[in-house]
Amino acid sequence: MALFIFDLSSSLQLSWLSWVLAGLAGFIIGVSKAGIKGISIMVVTLMAMVFGGKASTGIILPLLLVGDVFAVIYYHRYTEWHHLKRLLPAMMLGVVIGAWIGKDLPERVFKQMMAAIILATVAMMYWWDRQKNKQVPNHWWFAIMMGLMAGFTTMIGNLAGAFTNLFFLAMRLPKNNFIGTAAWLFLLINLFKLPFHIFAWQTITLDTVSLDVRLVPLVLLGLLTGVRLVRKINERYYRKLILILTGIGAIVILLK
Repeated sequence: MALFIFDLSSSLQLSWLSWVLAGLAGFIIGVSKAGIKGISIMVVTLMAMVFGGKASTGIILPLLLVGDVFAVIYYHRYTEWHHLKRLLPAMMLGVVIGAWIGKDLPERVFKQMMAAIILATVAMMYWWDRQKNKQVPNHWWFAIMMGLMAGFTTMIGNLAGAFTNLFFLAMRLPKNNFIGTAAWLFLLINLFKLPFHIFAWQTITLDTVSLDVRLVPLVLLGLLTGVRLVRKINERYYRKLILILTGIGAIVILLK
């Protein structure tokens, strides 16, 4: 059961607090897609609290695609295609595995899996931030492992960021090349996920798209804000706050 009562047959039944949380999630999607890494994990937590586990994944996906299109247009000149080609095939396989495993999972089990992935991702990000010597492997098996994990987690909970970030860090990409390559990767993988959400999971419907249309302006506002913040923000403190809030949110999801 979601934290707030929501009937997909009528998005107008959202409470004002649900609209605030969903709008905040849309804004964070925009900020994240503009290049502010590490905050998109909050989107999954907020949306799952409002709409439930599996339903939230289908609501988030079209909003992610809006951000992806912007990111590709803005950062496309920095894309390094050879790195993308190494990660994409394994990531697509991970999506297929995630779609198969998640298709018939009961909502309670799906939420538990999502919460576990969120908490594991938070722990992984926290551990990585504390490493003084941030050397990561650059081998063929590393690309396959990161791709499979990223594909599986993006299908189950739109949570591929931690794994793709590690991969691109291993490639030692400059900031803009990092953002530009990741922009194309997520546009392609999110398009690849669409049929699974529409036909297999049925988490994207006319009703969810109608809801997404109302949230798109906040995604655009987040994109404009993120472009201005990407050169100014001090990542050290905001990432710690994001990890703490996200961890708390995951526990709330797990206990509901």
